Amino acid sequence: MLEDRTTAASAAPWPAAYPQGYAVVDVETTGLARDDRIVSAAVYRLDARGEVEDHWYTTVNPERDPGPVWIHGLTSEALEGAPLFPDIAEEFATRLDGRVLVAHNAVFDWSMIAREYARAEREAPVRQRLCTIALSKELGLPLANHKLESLAAHFGVVQRRAHHALDDARVLAEAFRPSLHAAARDGVRLPLLECRPLTEWTDRSAPPIGRQASGGGYGSYRPGSWRPSRKRPACPYPNPGRYEPGRPLKQGMRVAFSGDTSVERELLEDRAVEAGLHVATSLSRLTSLLVTNDPDSGTSKAVKARQFGTPVVDEAAFGQLLQDVEPASKA
Repeated sequence: MLEDRTTAASAAPWPAAYPQGYAVVDVETTGLARDDRIVSAAVYRLDARGEVEDHWYTTVNPERDPGPVWIHGLTSEALEGAPLFPDIAEEFATRLDGRVLVAHNAVFDWSMIAREYARAEREAPVRQRLCTIALSKELGLPLANHKLESLAAHFGVVQRRAHHALDDARVLAEAFRPSLHAAARDGVRLPLLECRPLTEWTDRSAPPIGRQASGGGYGSYRPGSWRPSRKRPACPYPNPGRYEPGRPLKQGMRVAFSGDTSVERELLEDRAVEAGLHVATSLSRLTSLLVTNDPDSGTSKAVKARQFGTPVVDEAAFGQLLQDVEPASKA
């Protein structure tokens, strides 16, 4: 049945607005924090209709503790002779250039890649990304959850080595192709998001590379980061209450963010703070506004926003609102 539907989609006029090529990517990392490093990367290049053109894989020496070895299987010994990221940056770039980056939870893979290029004082040649989680939601796929293994099982794709970058990229490429054809058949607009390269990297405050973490878990080692690490000061303005659609934001409003964004989350939060807003890490009845590009998602913040009736706007609308934030009321 799936093959018949894919064939029918192939025979139908292909949407002219769809991209001309894709780079299906998976990276394994030392952890989840913004100063963690890539330990392996894989790219499957696909043509406009999702057919595989070639694939590429490399390990990468992270110059630090490899983190969760029990997940990615790459020990310090295995990575000792691997190339550094600057050594593979050019080859990686040729695999990405001119293509839409496709990944499962794409904001994570893109963020890790962008930071590695920023460290190498280069820019990743990626201008758009597509998250297969977002695409599966657009297609209304009946998945139990949004794990890669569930998406693979839905399309009958067999995983051989979970959390190995090359096999994860292969699995995703094989699941993306029928997803792409289903979207083309049904006239679905692909959930493409803009990728903005990072240009603010600094590691001047980082300790020497030799200072390793004692643990091996996610986020156990904190050298520098792509931006100066700091704790934001408390918002000096009282919370004026909820945002009212059609009116401007007001200094002191509590704003929460959820889901994938085209602008790096840290930058969005910084802009909100600079405008006099309070950035909330969780959502409560006191939250003035939730910013999300996927209000129907199952994230805890989106669920609570629906439960509490919290106003919701997307990233683009929030950007417009930030241009004219009303001053706080004088005491």
